[in-house]
Amino acid sequence: MSIAFIDLQAQRRRLGGKIEAAMMAAVESGAYVMGPPVREFEQALAAFGEAKHALGCGNGTDALVLPLKAWGVGAGDAVFVPSFTFCATAEIVPWTGATPVFIDIDAATYNMDPGHLEAAIEATLAEGKLKPKVVIAVDLFGQPADYPAIKAICDRHGLKLISDSAQGFGCTIDGEHPLKWADATTTSFFPAKPLGCYGDGGAVLTNDDALAELIDSFRVHGKAVSQDLVGRTFEHETKYLNMRVGMNSRLDTVQAAVLIEKLKVFPEEIVWRNRIAARYNELLAPHVTSVPQTPAGNVSNWAQYTIEHPDRDGLGAHLREQGVPSAVYYPIPLHLQPAYGMHPRGPQGLPVTEAKMKTVISLPMHSDLDEATQDRIVSAVASYKG
Repeated sequence: MSIAFIDLQAQRRRLGGKIEAAMMAAVESGAYVMGPPVREFEQALAAFGEAKHALGCGNGTDALVLPLKAWGVGAGDAVFVPSFTFCATAEIVPWTGATPVFIDIDAATYNMDPGHLEAAIEATLAEGKLKPKVVIAVDLFGQPADYPAIKAICDRHGLKLISDSAQGFGCTIDGEHPLKWADATTTSFFPAKPLGCYGDGGAVLTNDDALAELIDSFRVHGKAVSQDLVGRTFEHETKYLNMRVGMNSRLDTVQAAVLIEKLKVFPEEIVWRNRIAARYNELLAPHVTSVPQTPAGNVSNWAQYTIEHPDRDGLGAHLREQGVPSAVYYPIPLHLQPAYGMHPRGPQGLPVTEAKMKTVISLPMHSDLDEATQDRIVSAVASYKG
């Protein structure tokens, strides 16, 4: 029997007809875009993430750019992002005309290194060509970034902070979600994510009332919102009064219906994922260079389970022969990609990022991974003698 890298069908079977019934109800309602289930899901998502506001949008990439547009980020601004992440984190910065500045990672967590971040901010200020504006920290593989340290740096320099939780939504530090420190948390509902829908979708969470209103405007073509109507009379639908150049990024009703049901079981699934990861760690530690660790007080959602091996590519080939899928996140960091290589990077380069790109490999991980299948995966890794 083949092994799935992420078994989406196992979850679908477990949830039975609840998702199918919710989808059909959404279809039969006829309100296919931003229908009532979208608002219901936004309210449930805000409650889970301990946020005042949750705003659904078209995908996780749009979720990242919406706060930047609301803050007026543009030409001459610097946005600090890790290089060891998916391209979406940096991709949205040039969309606004701003410049991404790439930051190195912590060797243990693969997340943004606060020390390198502060050095890069200070170097950018000293050079004087760009104005530091925003930091985007990524919760890579489900592990929360070091938000207490990063937030302190942002406060010292007057920068906004985004938590890119596309992979890490649901992760916590001492029981607190990243939004305790961030101005906005963004996430993705791409099907492979721990909280994924059956298409594409994303969301922004924030405690800032004014920011939430602006994001609501930008996601629907720059429509007028309450702050725009002060002293103004407009008796038609507000989407026909365009106060700013916006975009079309709305969450489909059917996807919201799916997510309502998945969110109900999400806390339990995070517990299962942590149990699976702990068992992986125990069984794999003797056979690899390193297994992932979480700092005390942190809870990961384990979007990926990533180990290190000195012969990563040899191990990957061996696993394929054994019928075990694997993936490399990420073989080429962003500062070495053709599309982004011209952008600045922090002082002394990114040596940790460039070392980790050669050794990391991710194994199958999902909330329904049973012990028998996990044992097959562990056995395949342990049998590699290259």
